[in-house]
Amino acid sequence: MSGGDGAAGFCLWRLERRRHLATWRTGVGAKLAGGRWNSKGRAAVYGSLDPATAILEVAVHKGFKVLDCVAHVLICVRVTDPESVFEVAAASLPNPNWLVPGSPSQGQQAHGDRLLAEHPFIVVPSTVSRHSRNIIMNPDTGGDLVAPVIEEAFALDPRLNPPAA
Repeated sequence: MSGGDGAAGFCLWRLERRRHLATWRTGVGAKLAGGRWNSKGRAAVYGSLDPATAILEVAVHKGFKVLDCVAHVLICVRVTDPESVFEVAAASLPNPNWLVPGSPSQGQQAHGDRLLAEHPFIVVPSTVSRHSRNIIMNPDTGGDLVAPVIEEAFALDPRLNPPAA
């Protein structure tokens, strides 16, 4: 499945540490720490519409060394009800700086909380790759609207974590 919309529907791609595999659908990590589109205390499951962006989104936070040395699993689930997905256009955001890399504001998190309260899934532009999109799932309303497609051990290309010169 390619992600995005159309005949294939929407897919949520996620790179998860193997030790957290059993709980990835709960959104507990985002609930504990908060995220770009959710405040602390609000569960959310972050993913991307394609596997490359999912890998980059994790690498920007953890680094390629962690992806090379700590076991991860690449997950893809298909959203079974495409009508449950709300796509956020960049032009519709109150503050265009919400798409600039860096720490999110309280306003951005509150905006995401409202969207996730209204929709099981939201699709937003990625800050890591402006031409890519991320998908965030409200685990309370979207958890039953996904079907597994792929769950496989992730193997990073070792050239992304080369030996020191």
